[in-house]
Amino acid sequence: MAVVAVACAAQAEPPAGYKLAWSDEFDGKAVDTTKWVYRTDSKHWSTQKPENVTVAEGNLRLNVKKEEAGDKHYTGAGLISKQAFKYGYFESKFKVPPGAGWHTSFWMMKHDGKGGTAPDATVLELDCCENDSVNLHGYGVNTHLWNPKPHKTFGGKGVKTPDLAADFHVWGCEFTPEFVKYYFDGKVVQTVDATKFPHGDHHIWLTTIASQLGKTKAVDDTKLPAAAEYEYVRFYEKK
Repeated sequence: MAVVAVACAAQAEPPAGYKLAWSDEFDGKAVDTTKWVYRTDSKHWSTQKPENVTVAEGNLRLNVKKEEAGDKHYTGAGLISKQAFKYGYFESKFKVPPGAGWHTSFWMMKHDGKGGTAPDATVLELDCCENDSVNLHGYGVNTHLWNPKPHKTFGGKGVKTPDLAADFHVWGCEFTPEFVKYYFDGKVVQTVDATKFPHGDHHIWLTTIASQLGKTKAVDDTKLPAAAEYEYVRFYEKK
């Protein structure tokens, strides 16, 4: 996987020619269940619990804990949009949990309604951010074709960054019939030729789970409890 370094930008704007069509600014006191369903699976090292999702002081918190749930010793959390989207610009501003052990993601794929990440219902998966907190100075982008089979990936890349647990950063994904572009703090970090695969609709996913990904050996219990914090998530359409 290729690696590109990106400097931090104070602000980020959507690409020119887009207007806001859907958003959650997380300015209430609870999850807006007209917009979201919960991730509820047990995967890798954690069980994802709705109780771990809170909203306060203008931020969504996906809380991560050391606790027993099912056959796992940790709990994570996640939200999946009820609305599906296709072409446009997806954006979220967030920071990840400190300490090794957490796989925090902002991505788009069709949800099968069962609360987990099974890809049978989706054509594509657009991975705008996948961070393994064993390395707080980088994350991955990728584009997956799940259906029709066989599974293929396009344009996987590692992106070097400032400390992703220390401050909020802005991630974006522009999806058109011609290309997929991934952004970090307003700068394009990867472009994929979208004419090489079929397209479909997507739900938006915001999640963090305990995981062995990124060559993680164990969860850093000294940093728990902690949270991935999201300031907003937005979807823009072409004007």
